[in-house]
Amino acid sequence: MSNSTIAAAKETLNKKGYLDIEVDPTLDLVAEINKLKKEKNAIILAHYYQESEIQDIADYIGDSLGLSQQAASTEADIIVFAGVHFMAETAKMLSPSKKVLLPDLKAGCSLADSCPAPLFKKFKAKYPDHKVVSYINCTADLKVLTDICCTSTNAVHIIESIPADTGIIFAPDRNLGAYLKKKTGRDLVLWNGACMVHEIFSHEKITKLMVRYPEAEFIAHPECEAHLLDIASYIGSTSGLLRYTQESKSETFIVATEAGILHQMQLKSPNKKFIPAPPNNTCACNDCPHMKRNTMEKLYLAMKYELPEIHLEAEVIEKGRACIDKMLDISAKAGL
Repeated sequence: MSNSTIAAAKETLNKKGYLDIEVDPTLDLVAEINKLKKEKNAIILAHYYQESEIQDIADYIGDSLGLSQQAASTEADIIVFAGVHFMAETAKMLSPSKKVLLPDLKAGCSLADSCPAPLFKKFKAKYPDHKVVSYINCTADLKVLTDICCTSTNAVHIIESIPADTGIIFAPDRNLGAYLKKKTGRDLVLWNGACMVHEIFSHEKITKLMVRYPEAEFIAHPECEAHLLDIASYIGSTSGLLRYTQESKSETFIVATEAGILHQMQLKSPNKKFIPAPPNNTCACNDCPHMKRNTMEKLYLAMKYELPEIHLEAEVIEKGRACIDKMLDISAKAGL
């Protein structure tokens, strides 16, 4: 491929968000990606919601924060994050000296996008005495405006670590926020954001599935709406759901989160049955269109040309990381 062709492809990054270069269909992408990992001292992080073939080639699979922490602890020079934009930003915050690549810059997040930092800054100004707790699934700019981050695993503890007489703004997920209000009894001020994947599940279809499979356990992510959480036998983070299916004596599960996690569930418990909770549309399962923007071809090209790269200003890294470090400190003291 000529330099002019490569240069032209790189120019499409601003429009398409990825390198628009044709990949030889006969190329063994698994072999080539593994070769590039060794040559460039790179690691691949894959979120549970990625396509199964990307999960299978990744060095680490997990939730967004756990992946970033794992990458920061390695000696890799390049971090390739097969996930969405805010996850790659978090990895850059925790590993500022490393090159962080995202196969497709337009792999965004409906939840993160539902809370634009400029609007949230005005919202925050209405509650000057409140602490801001933000779910880790948010943009770098929102983290700059945040006092303490949280994950779906440690969110209850983070809320309870704040003095009872201190007001709290919780962003960006209203469903997780409502769940936390119920669990902690705290009167949280909620930003009105949500994840499109977790809001599309059909209560009616899930109820019918539960009748069809009476032996099945219905398990759900706390980003789901309250009426679904009310009928779940277990509520937990993505990694929590995975762990629960391994430990539970049940043989069948109806799973209300992005369907990509079912690949790991089946690998960990091959003799169990996993049914994706159906959405209120005509799809067979619930996929995140942003997560699925990443492909093996884009992953290969990102590693080969070391683009697209995540760049953050030093001030954003410093201020954004502070809320993550605060969360990790609170969690460590609690033994979480």
